[in-house]
Amino acid sequence: MGDGRGRFSSGMRMVGTNKSLGQHWLKNRAILEEIADLAVEESAQGFFEKPGVKESLCVEIGPGLGTLTASLLRRFSKVVAVEYDSRLAANLPGSFPGKNLEVINEDVLRFDFSRFSEPYSVAGNIPYYITSPIIEKVLTVKPLPSRVVLLMQKEVAERILDERETVLSLFVKNRAELFAGPVVPAAEFTPPPKVDSEVVVFLPHEPLVPERVFRLIRRGFSSPRKKLINNLGGLSSRENLEEAFLAAGLSLDERPGEVHLEGWRKLDEVLFTRKTEDV
Repeated sequence: MGDGRGRFSSGMRMVGTNKSLGQHWLKNRAILEEIADLAVEESAQGFFEKPGVKESLCVEIGPGLGTLTASLLRRFSKVVAVEYDSRLAANLPGSFPGKNLEVINEDVLRFDFSRFSEPYSVAGNIPYYITSPIIEKVLTVKPLPSRVVLLMQKEVAERILDERETVLSLFVKNRAELFAGPVVPAAEFTPPPKVDSEVVVFLPHEPLVPERVFRLIRRGFSSPRKKLINNLGGLSSRENLEEAFLAAGLSLDERPGEVHLEGWRKLDEVLFTRKTEDV
């Protein structure tokens, strides 16, 4: 994957990959074009309804050799490319003379998004080993991006999109609407990774539930395969927990992954908010 802490294209000098950074260059031009299309700001129905319309600003995570950068520059007035690899960051501007491209040699996890005062999108082919931190970063920065389009490990994408919840999926669904993009086979990368990838589109918004609910969620996932009520045993008596589950509309047999965000919110309200109000 690229690495933002970053693609093979004819006409560009091939730079050796840095395995420690998880670099795998996406070489399929049609998929690169689709990712760039999805990064364009418009309604959630019918991702790309205005071909040829230039948007204002896109932040690219891990541009690598710049193949996605080329597609983004055709759709955005400016691209800010955040590249961790100093060799790639130094080489990238020369591939796009005269284009409104700003390359920043920095770890995207340290990058200050508050510099932007105008609406912006985020796009990138992100490395597997820091996928979760990058997702958490782009969904909590201020100001929030209008949309985020990330190519990531297919297994992680499925965990985020699936009906069966994880702490990560709940975190993401608390902060964004989600849409599944194309699946990208490993063979489309140079060198090919061991697993397939998938594009996920995020439409960020302010949190639906407060952070305190996630203290309950993290405790509830302490043993994901056990019944949720058993994982929460230290919070209150069994009788009180059973009453709280019933009041929140939850089965006593629920596993953590079977409870969606609204269920956690209701359970937190019954266990803590109402209890506080009654005091």
